[in-house]
Amino acid sequence: MLWLALHFPHLPLEVFSRGASTPQPLVVAEKKGNRARLVSCNALAISCGVHIGMPVSAAQALVASLIVRWRDPATERDALAGLATWAGRFTPDVSLQPPDGLLLEISRCLRLHHGMDNLLGLVQSGIKALGYTVASACAPTPHGAWLLAKAGRAISPSTEERLEQELAGLPVALLQQPPETLTGLEMLGVETLADSLRLPRAGLARRFGKGLLDELDRVFGKQPEARAFFVPPPCFERKLELMAPVHEAEALLFAARRLLPELEGYLGLCLAGVQELEFLCRHEDAPDTVVTLGFVEPTREAERMLLQLREILGRIQLVAPVHTIILKASRILSLAALNGDLFQEATGQDDGNRLLERMRARLGGDAVHGISVAADHRPEQAWRSCAAGHGSEVPGNPHRPLWLLPRPVPCRDGSLVLKSPAERIESGWWDGHGVARDYYVAQDRDGARLWVFCERASGEWFVHGLFA
Repeated sequence: MLWLALHFPHLPLEVFSRGASTPQPLVVAEKKGNRARLVSCNALAISCGVHIGMPVSAAQALVASLIVRWRDPATERDALAGLATWAGRFTPDVSLQPPDGLLLEISRCLRLHHGMDNLLGLVQSGIKALGYTVASACAPTPHGAWLLAKAGRAISPSTEERLEQELAGLPVALLQQPPETLTGLEMLGVETLADSLRLPRAGLARRFGKGLLDELDRVFGKQPEARAFFVPPPCFERKLELMAPVHEAEALLFAARRLLPELEGYLGLCLAGVQELEFLCRHEDAPDTVVTLGFVEPTREAERMLLQLREILGRIQLVAPVHTIILKASRILSLAALNGDLFQEATGQDDGNRLLERMRARLGGDAVHGISVAADHRPEQAWRSCAAGHGSEVPGNPHRPLWLLPRPVPCRDGSLVLKSPAERIESGWWDGHGVARDYYVAQDRDGARLWVFCERASGEWFVHGLFA
């Protein structure tokens, strides 16, 4: 087995900052006892002289524009679950490592992603696009990989022997042991894992308990470690709080880019797609603005969703500033992976569907529709509107035009030349809209081809269609 550990050292900070396109001095504070101190600071705040452990009041006095957020463990748990759903695009074997890490079993998916280097590149770039900072490491054991990632050692030892060499120099402070155990080891002069291995096991167990030995054995692969794998929820809903209220709808696209890859990973993990999803904009003193995205067929492509969202946000006016966005997909449809074309022959079907979706987003759903054939001889009754992309194929007829006028127009050109025999249509007597007409293909003085008919009852001539 081979495990990839992902450690997110700035998760308490980045759950607040990743929705902002412009960096601002931001810190996260946590209250311990009667004192509130900083537990995380972004680079801009550090450049202003702020540091971790500083009292909140001192930091605010130092930087007038400092944004202070209180640590939110619930939001961090949700963010970690969102990252786990995103990681499902690489492997289904994703395990949570609370409060700030993931473990991925990747031995079975390396060939799918063209090797270790390519997989690590995809993971690193994808996490950066989500707005997080990550430290990663690989090892044959999950706990060994996790300690290497926490230490910031981006290495990939392939055997247990090499893993033991790499882990030997790690500080014992990285172990998940009670503070009194770590303090006791320090008093004994045990600074690294190699130091702990040189001590008698029986003595360590008597002094610090069997838990220390069990963890050391898990680190070095001498004891198996059972991991529970992440199970995605039945529906997708992710929330992102913005650092500052947003007044323009198009400015929400940056924050949307953070959530859509998570949805793409979730759908890949579930082997599913969505045909409709909701993008909610939450206001302080107004009802939510709900943007609905619809697709011709189920999809899981984040770029396709973003393209349609850009079209919609570009033409709406927000009723109030937005402080939180929510992406919701409650109707998940099965979508098996498609096999690629061996010779890369483009059919154009996917491009046609994207065009329909973009037109519907830009013009509105009611303005774009398909056409299906109806069983009626009267031309104006022989078709019905239907959902875009679901129209029926119309049989070709050289004596019928593609373009039908909304209503027949009286023909006042007396120089028409008839180019076809008469096509008699006499129908509709049963519904009160009966017709009795003789249709012809005609040509006017300018050479244009028209579809005309003669009303048999009155003898009047009308133009009903145009040929291309």
